[in-house]
Amino acid sequence: MAALIRSGPAALRASSRTLAATRVVSQSLVQTRLRHDVHNLPTRNVPVCNRGPPEAPKEEAVALKDNRKISAYLGTTKRLPEFSLHDKVVLVTGAARGLGLVQAEALLEAGATVYALDRLPEPSPDFYRVQRRAAEELGNTLHYRQIDVRDVSGLNDIVRAISDEYGRLDGLIAAAGIQQETPALEYTAEDANLMFEVNCTGVFMTAQAVAKEMIRWGNGGSIAMIASMSGTVANRGLICPAYNASKAGVIQLGRNLAAEWGQFGIRVNTISPGYIVTQMVEALFEQFPERRRDWPTQNMLGKLSLPQEYRGAAVFLISDASSFMTGSDLRIDGGHCAW
Repeated sequence: MAALIRSGPAALRASSRTLAATRVVSQSLVQTRLRHDVHNLPTRNVPVCNRGPPEAPKEEAVALKDNRKISAYLGTTKRLPEFSLHDKVVLVTGAARGLGLVQAEALLEAGATVYALDRLPEPSPDFYRVQRRAAEELGNTLHYRQIDVRDVSGLNDIVRAISDEYGRLDGLIAAAGIQQETPALEYTAEDANLMFEVNCTGVFMTAQAVAKEMIRWGNGGSIAMIASMSGTVANRGLICPAYNASKAGVIQLGRNLAAEWGQFGIRVNTISPGYIVTQMVEALFEQFPERRRDWPTQNMLGKLSLPQEYRGAAVFLISDASSFMTGSDLRIDGGHCAW
């Protein structure tokens, strides 16, 4: 399940007021680009159309002669080339930190050029570590664009500009979302509407913007939307009616978009994580220590997950490794929902 926070909706309600003003007095696209170019390191390997995965390095041939050395270089022409994302351009929303950033780094390792989209004015310090690693170790680039997924016009502008720059758009991981713990009898319409506006409508509009570009270039693509195991079950001892309903909506949205966009070669799937231990959840455990004790007992593995355990799912769904998979929900919950 996505990181559990209490402050997110309140912060977003405050940002809603500024968002309305932003729509009236918005920056031009050029100004927006200039504002965020500070986050872009020099371009390294620019995506090239119709270029296949790299050949296996010479080190592999040498290592094959010595059984004591590892000889597997994944994502090359010799070993699992379908997982390669070389020359692919992928967007990840909610990637300033947390699960979205972890999955963005995995996409970079697979060879993609990645754009992180998030509402935060500045990404987390760890973002800059990943960005430097992309340029210095991986030979590609990680970029940042500030955008609230509720700002549909601004979102469309940013997605279109990225697409125009590369002449393609290949993938999306829609990980932006919020959470709120409130009993159903105490929920306000304002809070419920905010939850659905970000978690459902925001995901929908992001997928729509990306799909339009994929269709424009005619290359197809893959969209993965972050849902939750809470879209399938009601969590024991965790009162989140609007959040759970919003994630159920994401799962159903994924099926319907897959049905509509399959004709364009666009695959749409969802990922349903279980409980993930993040910094925010660690803070939650300080407030509710019984959850640290109880949550692991509710799945078959008897433990909680880490963001790093969802790296492979991101690469799998965006790459050709899942080329015949669409309309599916990839539930990664330690068996929580299988009891």
